[in-house]
Amino acid sequence: MTTTMAPNETLDRRSAVRVGSIVIARHGKPHADRSVRIDHHGYRDWWAGYDLARLHPDEKPPEKLVAHAQASDIIYASTLPRAIHTAEMVAGGRQIITDPIFIEAPLPPPPVWGRRSPRAWGVWARVAWWFGRHEDGETRLEAETRAEAAVATLTAQALRGQNVLLCAHGWFNRMMRPILRAQGWREVEDGGDSHWSYRRYEKLK
Repeated sequence: MTTTMAPNETLDRRSAVRVGSIVIARHGKPHADRSVRIDHHGYRDWWAGYDLARLHPDEKPPEKLVAHAQASDIIYASTLPRAIHTAEMVAGGRQIITDPIFIEAPLPPPPVWGRRSPRAWGVWARVAWWFGRHEDGETRLEAETRAEAAVATLTAQALRGQNVLLCAHGWFNRMMRPILRAQGWREVEDGGDSHWSYRRYEKLK
């Protein structure tokens, strides 16, 4: 049997006590018209356009989130334009790593009668998806598995001592929270769930 000594760098990392923090942010307000009233066909088209939208021209990031970005060693974003634009606005020209693993969970609208606002359709669609309606898209179970993989992507860096910032999406961010808690990550800042909100996590000792 041959035994190989690990490199000094690896040994140093194993003995290091510092663990980085994880900041998970929701994107800023997208440039999309929420005042329209549409049927479920119209909402499907509206959501497709929403997924192509960047942020509203008047959007500005909060100073605290910019400060967290400055303190981060790695900045992630989903591959959707609203998340990338959010990351660009806080990154100050630094590199952003985009990954589709962080995109929002799908919102296929149920075929119910009536014209509603996009916000109302979002609620109907999320409830229907949560209870099993997914059409030919990602199921809830598949999204939960993806959330586990997304958390693994973030924690792999934080456990190496890197401060990590993710700019992603409201519902998918929620899906990652119980996974982080179960793995011993404590929420030390709760910024809510609105646009530009964020939550910061640290590993329990």
